Amino acid sequence: MNDKDKVFIFDTTMRDGEQSPGASMSLEEKIQIARVFDELGVDIIEAGFPIASPGDFEAVSEVSKILKNSIPAGFQELVKKILTHVMKH
Repeated sequence: MNDKDKVFIFDTTMRDGEQSPGASMSLEEKIQIARVFDELGVDIIEAGFPIASPGDFEAVSEVSKILKNSIPAGFQELVKKILTHVMKH
């Protein structure tokens, strides 16, 4: 099967899930979720919105370190100010 025939699973639980009032997750909870999704074969895991806060930046960074199969992702707007910040880290 080539990539054009594959359905990619892109999970946004860790970012979109925190949009609901009272549904925030700790770093440890995000890492636990990421491990389970990685084991289940989720293709892409969106771990947060890195520029939103230092906590989100850390979550995306730490989740990306523990994934063995999944591709880590972070939601981001594409503006020069943000790119400059990310390039420094």
